[in-house]
Amino acid sequence: MTETETIAYDVVVLGAGPVGENVADRTRAAGLTTAVVESELVGGECSYWACMPSKALLRPVIAQADARRLPGLRQAVQGPLDAAAVLAHRNYYTSDWKDDGQVGWLDGIGADLHRGHGRLTGPRTVAVGDKILTARHAVAVCTGTRAVLPDLPGLAEVGPWTSREATSAQSVPGRLVVVGGGVVATEMATAWQALGSRVTLLVRGKGLLNRMEPFAGELVAEALTGAGVDVRTGTSVTSVTRTDGTVVVVTDAGDRIEADEILFATGRAPRTDDIGLDTVGLEPGSWLQVDDSLRVTGNDWLYAVGDVNHRALLTHQGKYQARIAGAAIAARASGEADLDSGPWGAHAATADHAAVPQVVFTDPEAAAVGLSLAEAEQAGHRVRAVDVDLSSVAGAGLYGEGYQGRARMVVDLESEILLGVTFVGPGVGELIHSATVAVVGRVPVARLWHAVPSYPTISEVWLRLLEAFRDN
Repeated sequence: MTETETIAYDVVVLGAGPVGENVADRTRAAGLTTAVVESELVGGECSYWACMPSKALLRPVIAQADARRLPGLRQAVQGPLDAAAVLAHRNYYTSDWKDDGQVGWLDGIGADLHRGHGRLTGPRTVAVGDKILTARHAVAVCTGTRAVLPDLPGLAEVGPWTSREATSAQSVPGRLVVVGGGVVATEMATAWQALGSRVTLLVRGKGLLNRMEPFAGELVAEALTGAGVDVRTGTSVTSVTRTDGTVVVVTDAGDRIEADEILFATGRAPRTDDIGLDTVGLEPGSWLQVDDSLRVTGNDWLYAVGDVNHRALLTHQGKYQARIAGAAIAARASGEADLDSGPWGAHAATADHAAVPQVVFTDPEAAAVGLSLAEAEQAGHRVRAVDVDLSSVAGAGLYGEGYQGRARMVVDLESEILLGVTFVGPGVGELIHSATVAVVGRVPVARLWHAVPSYPTISEVWLRLLEAFRDN
């Protein structure tokens, strides 16, 4: 019989993805002893099955598309991508699914790593293997999410791809069906089509990227179709089978589609079903509700940070929450009675409500921050949206022939500050941080006139947006 070992810490973090790592970094920087519990790879979903591998797959695709827009370079890049080299490049960015480097980083900040599945066994107590970890100040749940598969008979026997398989596959399927219309679906359709797959994209709704301005999904759908993807909107899957290696998909329209693989990118669920939530009065498998300091409602010691709280399912936003949570845990541990918890305070994740940025790395890219026009109107703001054709900017024409894109600025008419900005076009991902600064800083339109964009860059679109607001 193995004897149980009890180890006391100031903070215990469940999950060693980017969010858990950042909580640990902040609590260690504050001098708090910290344990991190991880059952898979240190570095989490982002490092091995999401952000890094997907962008490593997409970067050559986007670079080739950009090169084909330029005279003098176009003819040099007409051949297909070297798929084997792209996959090897992706493998490099995942460290071949080894976490030695990130384990070393945790060790470097002085956090203790405990490998195994961690479960709460009561307030401030986590069991992992034959160890009991106790937390004097806080337990932070940073376990993230998992892909959700639809309830289709026999689907498990088909062996469908989720985002994990789509970003880690070691060969290119000849035919790929992608089900979904969001970020994972559009990015993976972009990548695998360019790598040589014949891709069919099945979207249940009317369009793509429905959490962005409608024109974002429209422009991305148009480009995917132009690249050779068979985009079918208003389409649901009614059955999936695999026979002799071939996947057969039947849609609600009665269409029969054959493929080598099928990817379902149809949603995420919290990884909270087996972490002992029932021992502290919470529902296993639920999203965890938190306040702006990321503390779980009804608790003074339990925090839920990142995707698991369902505020903003983005790695960079989770890391932002981790910095806020780490600062709040440290402040409370030191006995501070009053946290800086007002809007934009050091202990309040205000950006989750007002300024969440996102880039979709398709061709064209789609980037947005803050509220869309519809969201702003639904929230009761009196607003005006101004749109600009990005091809009207000199820098866009220099970026590539036939440049197509669009920009929108949503302005609150009471305060004349920006509530949201959306860009769609090649290379616009690098524009979105300027918009994020403007939204977070609540910079008045009158002051933005003095932020002069360099000529000739695509960022001159800011001047065009301001002119459109002034003149209409």
